Amino acid sequence: MKSFSYLALLSAIAPCALAGSGVDGVDVLIDIIQPQNSYPQTSDKLVPIAKPAKDEYEYVIIGSGPGGAPLAANLAIAGHSVLLIDAGGDYGHLRERESPALANPSSERNEVSWGFFTHHYENKELELKDRKLTWLTPDGKFYSGVNPPEGSEVLGNFYPRYGGLGGCAEHNALVALLPSKNDWDHIKNVTGDASWDNTAMRKYFKKVETVQYPLPEGTEDSHGHDGYLKMSINPAGIPAQDIKLMSVFAGAAKAFGVDNSEITAAINDAVALAQENSVDYETGLLPLNMTTGMTDAMAKMLVWDINNDDPDRDTKRAFARLPQHMDSTNYRRSTPRDYVYDIATAKTSNGTRKYKLDVALHTLATKVLFDTTGRKPKAVGVDYLFGESLYRADPRANHTEDGGEPGTVRATKEVIVAGGAFNSPQLLKLSGVGPREELESFDIPVVLDLPGVGENLQDRLETSVNAEFPTNFTRILACYYLAADGDPCWAQYVDPENKDAAKGTYASNGVVMGSFFTSSFSEDGEHDLWIGGFPALFNGFYPGYSSNAATVANKNWWSWLVLKAHTRNNAGTVKLATTNPRDTPIITFHNAYEGQTKEEADKDVGALREGMRMAVSFFENIPAIDGAASVFWPPKEVRDDEAALDDWIVEEAWGHHASCSNKIGADDDKMAVLDSKFRVRGIDRLRVVDASAFPKIPGVFPVLPIMMMAEKATEDILATRKPGGGSCKPRKHKQHN
Repeated sequence: MKSFSYLALLSAIAPCALAGSGVDGVDVLIDIIQPQNSYPQTSDKLVPIAKPAKDEYEYVIIGSGPGGAPLAANLAIAGHSVLLIDAGGDYGHLRERESPALANPSSERNEVSWGFFTHHYENKELELKDRKLTWLTPDGKFYSGVNPPEGSEVLGNFYPRYGGLGGCAEHNALVALLPSKNDWDHIKNVTGDASWDNTAMRKYFKKVETVQYPLPEGTEDSHGHDGYLKMSINPAGIPAQDIKLMSVFAGAAKAFGVDNSEITAAINDAVALAQENSVDYETGLLPLNMTTGMTDAMAKMLVWDINNDDPDRDTKRAFARLPQHMDSTNYRRSTPRDYVYDIATAKTSNGTRKYKLDVALHTLATKVLFDTTGRKPKAVGVDYLFGESLYRADPRANHTEDGGEPGTVRATKEVIVAGGAFNSPQLLKLSGVGPREELESFDIPVVLDLPGVGENLQDRLETSVNAEFPTNFTRILACYYLAADGDPCWAQYVDPENKDAAKGTYASNGVVMGSFFTSSFSEDGEHDLWIGGFPALFNGFYPGYSSNAATVANKNWWSWLVLKAHTRNNAGTVKLATTNPRDTPIITFHNAYEGQTKEEADKDVGALREGMRMAVSFFENIPAIDGAASVFWPPKEVRDDEAALDDWIVEEAWGHHASCSNKIGADDDKMAVLDSKFRVRGIDRLRVVDASAFPKIPGVFPVLPIMMMAEKATEDILATRKPGGGSCKPRKHKQHN
């Protein structure tokens, strides 16, 4: 296996990090609170830090991610008084948050990174085989790798979540894809609720979206045009300025079975034109006026709109651009956080507040309160603690003293939990809703014995195939990744005179396209594999990973990410560690053979094996323009041995789309936490609207399905509040700028 050193790249960005070279994987020692830049936010249009302004609201929503944030805004627009609670602050104008290219650094900003440490396996022997496992050293640092300092304690696998207004839509890779037909229809079939039908659900996509990228003729009606979420694609000229990057793209197309003759010819023509004009394309970027042939050829190859409504959308082998939640003018991230800010600050013509939406930040919900005097428990409010960095996933949190100013807020209509797959089941359990045996073991009074809370946890499995080129990618050559002042890529990005591709590297998430296909192990014929890549080193999550992924010093790496959708494993759990709401829970995914029968695990592992072999072939088919790629992860002896590759997948695969830990289910399913209207079974006036509500993990990327879920929940909630419980007329979002 190739030995690679992290010392130079870490010292360029994280001076306190120490690293050596390791033939077994990452070998990184880093401070818990990492050094970072201190650039101010780019705008002062931020929600101020405040605890709840009133003692009582109609709706109290806990968690401001892709489920809770749009739901809060929608209910406020409908005329209700709403409190949206989040334990973090508002960092909606951090440079790392705004630029699509800086998503990885965003997930490790100290102000917003909630660093959970999860367990892929309960089996400790198997857990220790992961080459990126993180340990707490005796001197209070994070070590990741297989050679920890003596006396170190295993923490688990780093799983960064966003601790601030907007949730994980603020730091993800911006990819916004519809789930598959069977994802929605499964909920319909399980619950008998026809409103979950795939066709019916598309209206919520159209309500969320403002499409800002070109659509194939005649498909405009399948998209939304006045939602809060702007959707665009990477400007084609950005990758086309880098001959090496375009050759990687051409190689992937050929290996995937797409005719690449036109794009290869265009690359050769661009090389010839550059040579004729003495343009250094090997260490510099092509002028945009020399990229037209390549961008035209690329457009013909990537004509498929992956969010279309064709009947074969989920089964057709597709080589497509990726819609992203960003605008097409400034290429800034667009999220429900922006929607909440607009609604919370909107004014009437006479200058008074237009909507009754309050946002309480640095407010950690600690318990849902219930009235238990009636036939069924009824949610009536929330206890909270006010203070910064109270939750101990925050790297700045105090682990020895319990801080926070306590308070209580009442809800006259409903409490809605939207804390995500980890925090929502934790909060329900701390409130007395969950498996009786677990609650009683912590002396928590049982409000309702609901055994499915914290069960059914699911994630996708993802691996990477990484290679090194003999020369650098010129697209990223000038970029500092905000590691120092005067970053030329940032200056180019924010220059108002620059338009589209002229805005440069930071206007793109770096992923030119995605390959969607069906493995031989798919049981319904729908896509279950996705491959996408970018010029960086990424082989999973560990503290400091973002400093390694994109660096000042090393710019000759490429990573193909292989993602397995429709994983079969539902054995993951979220268990309480303590009764202290500041402490993180125990999260165990029970991956692969630990959580499934051998027959089922073989299918998931086998599908990933097929995907990794495809990714390797992407490298093998690159046109010989600027030197061959040297694949080093996994090493050749692993790639060439099927059993060894399967073992690698079991040991190395990770995920970052945790879902399903409070599942919607049928009336006769004792493990179902929610009914089809998001209501917690057996309790009045309590719902869960977030990724934890899915019974099966949806699609390839979950952020858009969660936003669609929030729209459906809005209608369900408002329908129950109308006289007679009739359905509400669908609303259209207004643009708030």
